[in-house]
Amino acid sequence: MGVLVMILAILFATLFALLPLLKKYGTERSPEELHNISRWITPLMAILIIVGAIRYFMG
Repeated sequence: MGVLVMILAILFATLFALLPLLKKYGTERSPEELHNISRWITPLMAILIIVGAIRYFMG
């Protein structure tokens, strides 16, 4: 149980450290880039669900 708490603490500390850095040094995406990225999200999520179901029922 202690290892789990330690891992969660490290993850949250990293999150709080990286968010300000990403906001400061990250670049703004154009609407065209955001549209291209969002086009791929639904098919990739569908593939992920299908592969997960196959692994669940086969394993």
